[in-house]
Amino acid sequence: MDATGPERLRRKTCTPCEGGVSPLSTEEVMGYLGELKGWSLTPDGTRIRREWTEKNFMAAIDTFNKIASLAEQEGHHPDLHLEGYRRVTVEIWTHAAGGLTENDFILAAKIDELRIQVRR
Repeated sequence: MDATGPERLRRKTCTPCEGGVSPLSTEEVMGYLGELKGWSLTPDGTRIRREWTEKNFMAAIDTFNKIASLAEQEGHHPDLHLEGYRRVTVEIWTHAAGGLTENDFILAAKIDELRIQVRR
């Protein structure tokens, strides 16, 4: 049986993008977005984002380090934001394409698998 949804994305690897790649269509973006929980499209439609509140400051920093390590492995780097010492926001898009590509959804699915200490 073939994997579906986030599992299918997690099995893939981000491919290098040096430009010349077109961003996904709105329909493609919505299809991929439907496979991920907790991610949303930014108002301008060029990025996906997820935000949550961590247990404490050090848990947020630990999550940033985990995401950074994953991003290096994948060769695809998100924007990471920390506000109010534990409110984490991750935004992903493919800079070279000026919008969203499959790589963004692959990275998002893999970020979702990280052990995150969410505030209870």
